[in-house]
Amino acid sequence: MASSAMETCKSLENDMHMQVDIEKNPQEQDVRSQWVLNAPEPPSPCRVVADSLRKTISHFQQKFSSLTDQPCTTLLLSLLQLIFPIFSWGRNYTATKFRKDLLAGLTIASLCIPQSIGYATLAHLDPQYGLYTSVVPPLIYAVMGTSREIAIGPVAVVSLLLSSMVQKLIDPAADPVGYTKLILLATLLAGIFQASFGLFRLGFLVDFLSHAAIVGFVAGAAIVIGLQQLKGLLGITHFTTKTDIVSVIKAVWEAVHNPWNPRNLILGCSFLVFILTTKFLGKRKKKLFWLASIAPLVSVILSTLIVFLTRADKNGVKIVKHVKGGLNPSSIHQLDFNNPYIGEVAKIALVVAVVALTESIAVGRSFASIKGYQLDGNKEMMSIGFTNIIGSFTSCYVATGSFSRTAVNYAAGCETLVSNIVMGITVLISLQFLTKLLYYTPTAILASVILSALPGLIDVSEAYKIWKVDKIDFLACIGAFFGVLFASVEIGLLVAVVISFSKIILISIRPGTETLGKLPGTDLFCDVYQYPMAVKIPGVMIIRVKSALLCFANASFVRERIIKWVTEEESEDDKGNSRSTIQLVILDTSNLVNIDTSGIASLEELHKSLSSRGKQLAIANPRWQVIHKLKVSNFVGKIGGRVFLTVQEAIACKTRC
Repeated sequence: MASSAMETCKSLENDMHMQVDIEKNPQEQDVRSQWVLNAPEPPSPCRVVADSLRKTISHFQQKFSSLTDQPCTTLLLSLLQLIFPIFSWGRNYTATKFRKDLLAGLTIASLCIPQSIGYATLAHLDPQYGLYTSVVPPLIYAVMGTSREIAIGPVAVVSLLLSSMVQKLIDPAADPVGYTKLILLATLLAGIFQASFGLFRLGFLVDFLSHAAIVGFVAGAAIVIGLQQLKGLLGITHFTTKTDIVSVIKAVWEAVHNPWNPRNLILGCSFLVFILTTKFLGKRKKKLFWLASIAPLVSVILSTLIVFLTRADKNGVKIVKHVKGGLNPSSIHQLDFNNPYIGEVAKIALVVAVVALTESIAVGRSFASIKGYQLDGNKEMMSIGFTNIIGSFTSCYVATGSFSRTAVNYAAGCETLVSNIVMGITVLISLQFLTKLLYYTPTAILASVILSALPGLIDVSEAYKIWKVDKIDFLACIGAFFGVLFASVEIGLLVAVVISFSKIILISIRPGTETLGKLPGTDLFCDVYQYPMAVKIPGVMIIRVKSALLCFANASFVRERIIKWVTEEESEDDKGNSRSTIQLVILDTSNLVNIDTSGIASLEELHKSLSSRGKQLAIANPRWQVIHKLKVSNFVGKIGGRVFLTVQEAIACKTRC
């Protein structure tokens, strides 16, 4: 205790010496204050916009002029490389890279085929639509995409999202053709939205879904998807179209109490255990990653053979039956813009576009950081958008980056997007020649394939990390989770977005304020609660606002908080019979980037309140826009010109003023 007191006394002594040094050179302090007060006028909003446009136009002019000086062939190649990155990295492609991409492409194709069929049934579409979506979109993305590892195709979350919202417009069981048309129309509109986001650099819209919201939403969707697979696993014929957990459990309960065939459950669970076992082995031994990759396809082949040889379909085992083969048929004639549900479909497409982009970009950036290269977000949005636009013309529904297949692609050693081309061609060959072999594939196996992919979507450790770091973020996480579980997919998303925006608004209208003290042996002024060793300056209260904007939303709150702190500080001094009555309140505005008229009015009221108590107000370290507006509003004159470059100089003003 004695040594601590000695250090504090020495610190105060040093502070006094420093203050004296500053006071000995008041002219230098005045000069530095004039630096702040006589700063040039900041650019107006119109000028900022004009400069931005001029720079953008100048950039394109320079690019265009450099291109016009080149030969036509070079010019054409440059344009192709800009639109289709494959012309850039393809020039350095080697046979070694092709061998790795061939192996990776065949590996993800073996995983993609059974998953695509399963996800199509999840979207309430015929099985071939899942395979179609694994042919054209990967080929389009391969020539336009910027990620080297991402595997494009149908995914579980998007399939659930589409089916849960579109089936509210048209029942897929009652009108499958009309339902399919709406799915294709939603795919086209989603692609247009995605391409527009990239073209007009509106990527910030994707950020409306925070990381915490995505974690909760995906986990909730995974559980809903898993419960819906009980239909295939138990061989249930009539099942609810609702996605909330209460309706699904009720439907399962009713189905179990009716006659049902246990063969479906035995077959599905047996191969589910097999797939999960291979996944476990693949994680334990990295060299066996291929075992987990081919396990779903092996399960489909073996189960199909078992059903065919034992004629189990005659004994109650549900099978896929007919899967339409051949190349992707054109679906342009099915895109009906005069559809009475066009408005609702556009809303669905916007939600699906944002969710699909969020998942794809998150997956792409994760593996790009591992490989050590940057992913261009805007180009990625455009490539995904055009992938879905062209896909909607060829009987594909919404495709995006799949985390499970991308992880397998990376583990298999892919070098470029040629692995997507190999996968697309492999699925195309399967469509052309092997679809008849899928006739006896049991639906329980498709349910098992989907169920085996779900554990990776539920990230408990990440949810716990969110809980430890930010409680409000965790609230958004569980809001999305329970919203999806107990209401619907779109309600879960809405709850998460509302909570995230509420957090932003709460931080804006109730910004933090902190009392500063001087750290012993330094020139730094820090929060006295964060740094208990920080020493308060006698007779001075230094306050910093922890907000970038002092505006109508938070100005009154900040003013009242400062007055309250000054009053409390004085009452504590009175109780302790301290002689250091506050004479000067210094407002450190180093965090403030801008201020509006309400903020200036609140500062004027604060100045009047302090003046009535015999105290002075000083401003330290104001930013460019802030000091400009304070000068224009004549606030600087009202406080006697007490505007300083640093807090230390403002403290020195206490003795001089």
